[in-house]
Parts: sequence; C-alpha cells; structure tokens
Amino acid sequence: MEQLRAQIDELLNRLDDSDAVRSNLADLISIYPFNEFEYAISHLLAAGALTLDEYHQLRGDYIDRNLYLYLFEISAPRKFGEWSQGHLKELAPELQCPNKRLDPEYSGQYDFFLRPNIRIEVKASRAVDSDSDEPLYIKALLSTSPKRFEMNFQQLKPGLCDVFVWVAAWRDVIRYWAMASSEVEHNARYSHGQHRGNVGEGQLHLNQDNIHEFAEYLVKPNELEPAIRAAYARERQNRI
Repeated sequence: MEQLRAQIDELLNRLDDSDAVRSNLADLISIYPFNEFEYAISHLLAAGALTLDEYHQLRGDYIDRNLYLYLFEISAPRKFGEWSQGHLKELAPELQCPNKRLDPEYSGQYDFFLRPNIRIEVKASRAVDSDSDEPLYIKALLSTSPKRFEMNFQQLKPGLCDVFVWVAAWRDVIRYWAMASSEVEHNARYSHGQHRGNVGEGQLHLNQDNIHEFAEYLVKPNELEPAIRAAYARERQNRI
C-alpha cells in the first residue's frame, strides 16, 4: 500500500492542478469501492497524465505485490488455521484427514495423516509489522520488507506428531517448512511450557533475526509430500 501511494503521488506531479487534487484527497471521504486511489487514478486518466498501458502496469504490479493480502483480512486465527489446512490439502492431495480407522489412537491431537503412518501437525502464521497497531491487512508485510516482524507458532506438542508443517504468509508469497517433531523440540528457539501446567507444549517465534536459521527446512509447494516423508525419516532416526 505504501508503494502504491508513493507511485500515485509521483504521478500526480504530472497534473497542472496537482495541489488541488492532493488537497481534495486529504479531505476525501472513502466508501468502498470509491477511495483515494480510485479518485487519483480517475483524475490522472481523465487528464491524459496516465495512459491505459501505464494503468495496466500499475495494476499488475500491485496485484503481484499483494497476491495474498486477502489472507490478512481473515481476522479469526482459527479461520486462518482452517484455510492453511485446506491450502495444504490442495497442494498435497495425499494428505488425509485422520480418523480411528487410519490411526486407532487418534483423538484429535494432529491435523493430517500420510500413509503408512505419518502424523502431521500444521501451524500457520502471518508476517505483520511488529511496530504497528493497525489492522492486520494494513500492517501486512512484503517478503522483502526491512521492517520488524514476528510470527508465533504456538501450542506446539512434539510428542503428539511426527512432522510439523509450518505455513507463513506475506503479502506477496507463502512459504512452507517441514520439520521433524524432534527438530522442533530440540531447537534452541523452542520455548517449553507455553501455558502453566501444559506439559509437552511450547512455542517458537520466527522473526527477521532468526528466520534464516530455518532455511534448511524450507519446502517448495510442489515438493511437500516428499519433504514430509524426508522429515519423518529424520524423526525416526532422531528417536533411536
């Protein structure tokens, strides 16, 4: 949004009455879908200060930068978590919703089952400006942003699954990590005892300072299933 606003402001310099337009923008009452950008762009097009090809380029660039902005409009964390599970199912159809037929000991403790016997827990988070109190969709960050962010993967219970899959959304990209349960449990960033009395549960914070430490677990979306199987193989080895 900041980049688009800066681009529009620069384009306004092409107008003979740019000061008047900026003054009107400052007092503008916005009601969806009529807002400051619609007002400025319509003036630029009407004055011939913005060509249709330039508008299409401006629009295309904005969409590329904000392809996943809609995910930050999901206010309820549970709804975002449900989206992430559905998203992973689309990417890796081999993932199955667990039940007692697949796993006689299943009682809701993990999210997906992958044959022959891999138990998978999914955790999801979104990258937002740590220093902003604005709504999520305003403080959502680009993956290239230098601003501080923190993603909290919480209620991690390594003893109840074999593999963790983390899903993280930025405005422009979605990233995935596949980690063996023991790799999470023994990671220096893992904090035991998230809630008092909750044995075997913890959390892990990713931010701009430590996210590079997890690069080895990054997974391409079309390689999720083999990455999960590889993480499970590491888990079995680590538990020996």
